Amino acid sequence: MKILNTLLWLCATLSLSAQTASIRGQLQSKGGEAIAFASLGLYAAADGNLYKAGTSDEAGIFDIQGISAGTYLLKANALGFGNLEQTGIQLLENQRLDLGVLALTASGINLEEVTVTASRVMVEIKPDRTVFNVEGTINSTGSDALTLLRKAPSVTVDNNDNISVLGRSGVLLYVDGKRLPLTGDDLTNYLQSLPAEQIDRIEIITNPGAKYEAEGNAGIIDLRLKRDKNLGANGSVNTTYSQGRYHRANLNGSANYRNKRFNAFGNAGVGDGKGFNNIEVISYLNGIAQEEYNRRRNDWDHYNYRAGADFFLADNHTVGFLVSGANNNRIGRGINRITLAQENTPTLIDSILVANTTENNQRQQQTYNLNYRFDNTKGRSFNMDLDFGKYQNDNKRYQPNRYYNAAEDDVLTEIINSFDTPSDIDIFTVQLDFEDKLWGGTMGAGSKFSQVISDNTFLVFDETNGIPTRNDRQSNLFKYNEMVYAGYLSYARDLGKKWKFSAGLRAEQTDASGDLQAFLPELQEPPVLFNYLNWFPNAGLTWDVAPNHSLALNGGRRINRPDYNVLNPFNNQISQLSFERGNPFLKPEIVNNMELGYTLAHRYNFKLAYSRTDNQITRLIEPDSIDPRAGSVSWANLADQTVISFNASVPVQIFKWWNAYINASAAHQDNQADYGEGGIVDVQAFTYNIFQQHTFDLPLGIKGEISGYYSGPGIWGGVFLYESNWGLNLGLQRKFLRERLNVRLSADDIFYETGWDGYSDFNGLYSYGSGRWDSRRVSLSLGYRFGNDNVKSRKRSTGMETEAGRVGGE
Repeated sequence: MKILNTLLWLCATLSLSAQTASIRGQLQSKGGEAIAFASLGLYAAADGNLYKAGTSDEAGIFDIQGISAGTYLLKANALGFGNLEQTGIQLLENQRLDLGVLALTASGINLEEVTVTASRVMVEIKPDRTVFNVEGTINSTGSDALTLLRKAPSVTVDNNDNISVLGRSGVLLYVDGKRLPLTGDDLTNYLQSLPAEQIDRIEIITNPGAKYEAEGNAGIIDLRLKRDKNLGANGSVNTTYSQGRYHRANLNGSANYRNKRFNAFGNAGVGDGKGFNNIEVISYLNGIAQEEYNRRRNDWDHYNYRAGADFFLADNHTVGFLVSGANNNRIGRGINRITLAQENTPTLIDSILVANTTENNQRQQQTYNLNYRFDNTKGRSFNMDLDFGKYQNDNKRYQPNRYYNAAEDDVLTEIINSFDTPSDIDIFTVQLDFEDKLWGGTMGAGSKFSQVISDNTFLVFDETNGIPTRNDRQSNLFKYNEMVYAGYLSYARDLGKKWKFSAGLRAEQTDASGDLQAFLPELQEPPVLFNYLNWFPNAGLTWDVAPNHSLALNGGRRINRPDYNVLNPFNNQISQLSFERGNPFLKPEIVNNMELGYTLAHRYNFKLAYSRTDNQITRLIEPDSIDPRAGSVSWANLADQTVISFNASVPVQIFKWWNAYINASAAHQDNQADYGEGGIVDVQAFTYNIFQQHTFDLPLGIKGEISGYYSGPGIWGGVFLYESNWGLNLGLQRKFLRERLNVRLSADDIFYETGWDGYSDFNGLYSYGSGRWDSRRVSLSLGYRFGNDNVKSRKRSTGMETEAGRVGGE
């Protein structure tokens, strides 16, 4: 590790870097007092469009960076002061312009006419990410994190709740900049237990730089939770009731206190609800026809909490801590019914398998973070994060499998199984990041150590006469230990007035082991060991073709490592005829991405992307190797996967009272693999997705919203081709009590077209299936905001986005 870090630091002398222009100054009252958390907007003089937004800090100082050469207009406003406009600001390349002290004149406030001006568009396109502002959509009411991801631009969620971005699978989930070490059902249940009311925004980073860990082929999705930055005491309370076939309810609260010395914050939430998931599948394998349906209902309750504080030790030093936790209890009841017949006489039923499953699941998590940051406000900064997380999952299932005759009035055989499958995950991370000005630009360097330890117990019991006996042939213990040592360098600099260049290099050394402990000696397998070093370069080039036209070319390399869920080779029994199993011989997948973006008028964004993945880890649906009647879901490496995609993000103001946002994406996917003995994957598909949201300013201060999507056919996993689906949502919002009380009413999937249909044809198993869940719902939300508002308000909005004028922030 020392040699690796030394090598990376030596590489710094060979790198280039970049600097852009900036504007700084201080806002004061006529009496010389600093004006903290004022709203600022920098507008291009040529067309009047907002170029950048910001706020002043506790000392009234603002520093707007990353500005191209040109002529600008600066606007500032704060509660209790008149508006300030500074025109004719001329900026040269790499200039750091200091405007000195700018004085604002105090003004009276008619509280009867005050309305909050700071509002955010629903989707923002930034140079390195797409930001989906959850509070910018009325139809987030009553949702959870997984449902919101279905609505996010460029994001799709398949029938197994796997998440992909721009047609690429292998996305990494973060919460407040910290990686979630959860996959599979663990991740799904966590996202479903996280209410939308606690989420401020979702950041989608499709081509992360060297500062970010290289895990995640499709990039990173970061869920940013709400956190207030206003001075004094602030907070909010929100309650939501949602009704579909079953009810859901949440109660959430947040509080914040901030002064010049420290900032303390916290939030908590409780909720309960019910949901269902119905799946129907028709399969043909080995001359047998099967018609299967699954009916599953879940009852759950959960609570979560989050508390922390930042201490401003000096002008340039901050120390903070963050503690969070969650608990989710879930009871699942499922009915699995499969009719069996010969393929040439499918109407003559031979027998019927009925497997009624009861599942009790409890998931708990606790995470702890300690942070130190130094920032001299002149470009030099140092950040250190220490993190520990503990995730516990206790899962028990009871499953009687009964074979009936064709009339389903006589039990032919009965096999009763029970399962005890607890798992514990511990994750440790240490991360150091440093930035400084070098050779006219900004250099970044850092290192990270992470360790994930996963203990998994998989116990299967056969029950006879009410007495369970452990089945040692199907039971095992599996321990997975992964350590990753990483270091990186990054640089960016201007190449003339119109060109910007950035580059980075990250190295990650992976040491991992999967240790399977079987209960029978003949089933014992040697540990699976991984030890490899990977280099991950990335580079970007931006060209300002004209004042309202810019092009950006970005490329990078990423990795997706197999985890404990896909490595354990033992069967996870859904019924006697349906299994899931892992593959201990999976290789990590490597993807190379290239993206070309075009931005028009700082507003309309278009992106063309290409990615090629070697050893793509994917799900395959195939016949079971032991029972010719059974099918199994397994994991394997594809030889390669190629995805070519296009995305367009277009906000449109149709009238003053009608604003629209349109996001359209399209992708061509090509999966290739040859596993021998007829196991060939040669699947191609063209898919597309269109999302629209229309917002209307209606009479009586009511805001209306219509949103919906249409998703064309495509590929899930390696071989499942799905058909098109769509959904339409409606919403109304009205604010009361000087805009502190927010009432929202929404209706989701009103035509009940959200779902999936598709087929798979691989290695002798043909399956056609469809699925539906509790997506059609009506929700009512009441939210009340209390505390100080440090944003000047007027009846007519300036359209500026400000940190101080919203609930949320980093």
